[in-house]
Amino acid sequence: MSLDLAAPRRAEAMTSQPSEIEVSGITHRYQTGRGEVLALRNINLSIAPGRFVGLVGPSGCGKSSLLMMMAGLVKPSEGNITVRGSPINGPAPDRIGVVFQEASLLPWRTAQENVAFPLKLRGVKRAEREAKAEELLHLVGLKGFEKRHPHELSGGMKQRVAIARGFCQDPPVLLMDEPFAALDEQTRMTLGDELLRIWEQHRKTVVFVTHGLTEAVYLCDEVIVLSGRPGEVLARIEIDLPRPRTWEMMATEHFGRLREQIWSLIRRQS
Repeated sequence: MSLDLAAPRRAEAMTSQPSEIEVSGITHRYQTGRGEVLALRNINLSIAPGRFVGLVGPSGCGKSSLLMMMAGLVKPSEGNITVRGSPINGPAPDRIGVVFQEASLLPWRTAQENVAFPLKLRGVKRAEREAKAEELLHLVGLKGFEKRHPHELSGGMKQRVAIARGFCQDPPVLLMDEPFAALDEQTRMTLGDELLRIWEQHRKTVVFVTHGLTEAVYLCDEVIVLSGRPGEVLARIEIDLPRPRTWEMMATEHFGRLREQIWSLIRRQS
């Protein structure tokens, strides 16, 4: 494969595109038995529609907390977050889907029922929600597994169900908190490709928290690097690899330079 690529560069704010997600002045503190901890300090981000954005940084830097604030599941101490111009003050499943590190499936429900469960809570008619869940399970490669219960599925299959559930209400934004962390490397790579295939079809705005730098470079359009606690934005690295991505890209010099650029920023924080 021949890649004609420019040198790595830091991404500038995307002033020419409207924001899908706007993070303004986010600072977060929490109390422990030893006193107050400043977890995040003055985070400002603007994320354009349809971008696949990675969020990386040292352990404990607050990246998962920031993601949960975007999801409306944690209230920041200061600042505000908007999605499509509307403030996020609590869960907003019509605008934001969330996929967690653990699949968190209801064990007594089938794969189809787990995917359809958010629609059931909204009062969507059974036939409609079952049809939607079946469509999404086929999309994530689980045709024929609709009636299986979680204990009958592998770890990778459970995460596929969780991803399908994240898409079930067709939100414009999908937040993913280390969704492949508990999986073996082969399964992670396979699911990464599956996720990119789905993303190419739907072009939702994705914010993806990961500790895997290879994973971040392979999947993302841009990687946001946070500092050690208190988490602050160190850099926004544009991943100028062509799409569709292929595994062969991982062996290229340019891929290695991008990964090293991100790692060097994180390494200095330890």
